[in-house]
This record gives sequence, structure tokens and C-alpha cells, in this order.
Amino acid sequence: METIGRIHSIESFGSVDGPGVRYIYFLHGCPLRCQFCHNPDTWGSKKYEEYTPEKALQQAMKYKTYWGKKGGITISGGEPLAQIDFVLELFKLAKKEGINTCIDTSGGCFTREEPFFSKFKELMEYTDLLLVDIKEINNERHKTLTGRSNENILDMARYLSEIDKPIWIRHVLVPERSDYDEDLIELDRFISTLSNVYRVEILPYHTLGVFKWEELKIPYQLEGIKPPTKERVDNAKRLLHVDRYTRYLDN
Repeated sequence: METIGRIHSIESFGSVDGPGVRYIYFLHGCPLRCQFCHNPDTWGSKKYEEYTPEKALQQAMKYKTYWGKKGGITISGGEPLAQIDFVLELFKLAKKEGINTCIDTSGGCFTREEPFFSKFKELMEYTDLLLVDIKEINNERHKTLTGRSNENILDMARYLSEIDKPIWIRHVLVPERSDYDEDLIELDRFISTLSNVYRVEILPYHTLGVFKWEELKIPYQLEGIKPPTKERVDNAKRLLHVDRYTRYLDN
């Protein structure tokens, strides 16, 4: 049976989702229900296009001349690991062309159970970098913020450290949800146990996706919460020691 990917949207000149200039596929579907999600239309709507891995690669290759030495393809979402078969086939084709590959993931699908784990291990053979979102280190607060436990997400980070797969860790800073000094300190402790972290990024919460919640008639649970102040962002950067992580990928 032919592998088909459900594509929510495409960005042809991404500059923040991996090294260099990236061609980004945002995939449909996600197991998390993050209160700050700016793509809630990926959760269950029928607004997506279907691509074969071959078609997706051909589309991206039109922009290869813009990528330079560091750029390439990033698969984001939604949650790309929810369509792991498609991502695996696409990355196999991409590596044949010498393309740098990156996955932007919340880790919400990760499990060491089969058949997922064998597919994930194979996928890592064709993946250069993962952007790993750790929404909140405190499990109860994580459940409030995303609707799910973070235990399997932290386990994915540990496994990626075990196999020495390069990762960037991202933390969305949301006032009253994921901006607690004690949690940031605990997150810093967790990150320090990993051997494969090349960068740590603080992503300040924003409200640019609220209109999508309104269009979908989904109650927005962060109503009234404003983006974090510069002081709180700087505080998070200090507590997470973001300047400590300045390693670079070899391309």
C-alpha cells in the first residue's frame, strides 16, 4: 500500500525551525491539546492535502539552491511522529539526495512499545536533528497545559541522549502555566543529564493563533493571559543556562 502523508501547510523559506534555510512541512494530527496551540486546525479538521513521499521530496527540491550548506527539510506539525511511516519514507529519499533532515516534535507519540519503537529507531538513522518541545517539566502542570502526561516525552529525550542524536530543546514560556522558577530549575536539571543537547530555546507565548480557535469555535483556555514580559523571558534563559548550549552540527 502506498504511503500517504496528510499535509496541513508548507513554509518554503523557514529560518527558525532548524539550521539554515528550511523547507517545512507541517503535518496534520497531534495527540496533545496544548492550550497555546497556534495550529488547532491540525487536530481534527479535514483541511489537508495528501502527498506521497516522492511528491513531497520533489516539491521541496525546487528550493534546494536556497538552502546552502546548513539548510534542508524540517517536518513539523501538528505532530510529525503521528505520521511516522510517511516521515520515514520521505527522509530515506531525502538522505539519498544528501539533504539535511530535521523533525520538530512534541514527543507525544513516543513509546518504546512496538511497532512504533522499531520505526522510530530506523527513522533516527535518517534524521540529523530533532527540535524537542518540553512544554512543562512538572507532570501535573503538563497535563493541565497539554491534556497529556510528559513521562513518554522525557523518555524520548533520554533515549535520544542514549543514542547521541543531536537535539535542540524548546520551552514555550506561558505565564501561569509554564513559567515557574522551581519548574525551570527542575527542567535545567533534567537537561543537564542529557549528553546530546546542542541548543536550548525559550519561545515566549503569543496570541497570534487565537483567531483559529475562534474560527473553529473552540473555547480558548488562556483568555486574559498576556505574553511573558522581557524580564520573565530573561529569567527563564538564565535559569535554563541557554548560553551553555552552543554546540554546532557538522553538515
